[in-house]
Amino acid sequence: MLPTPAPGFDQPLALLRACHERLLRQCATLEKFVVHLRAQGLDAEARQAAAEVHRYFTTAGRHHHEDEEKDLFPLLRADPQLAPLLAELESDHRRMEPLWSQLEPLLAAPETIGDIDALADLVRDFNALYAEHIKRENSELLPRAEQLLTEPLLVVIGARMARRRGVTL
Repeated sequence: MLPTPAPGFDQPLALLRACHERLLRQCATLEKFVVHLRAQGLDAEARQAAAEVHRYFTTAGRHHHEDEEKDLFPLLRADPQLAPLLAELESDHRRMEPLWSQLEPLLAAPETIGDIDALADLVRDFNALYAEHIKRENSELLPRAEQLLTEPLLVVIGARMARRRGVTL
């Protein structure tokens, strides 16, 4: 059976959900990376995993947060009931930044990892924050966005997301 193709920029909310799934897969890879380091050390497989997670979070992960904060969240501020949720989600993004700033150099140069226990704690905190954040976006934010956003607004969001990635529609 062939995998289902990812949604396109013409379905920006579905694309954000799909990105959430990829983010969670990268978080799982990060956990496996730590387990692998403990068992096998820094071999070629571990280096490849570190490089893949690093590449994903420095490109797609960064774009994803920009998609939300620059394109989606501002349009949803019109609903006063969403204000607390939007503030919490933006706060999550701010809390992710220092965790990523600690992980990023380790994944970019995994030979510099000295304390695997400290890395494991950092990965646990990073992944827990992402998992809870994504759960709230998928269960609370995106369903409300589907109700509130008109087709013309979705077209604008999709075009901005595409532009951010250098894609011409």
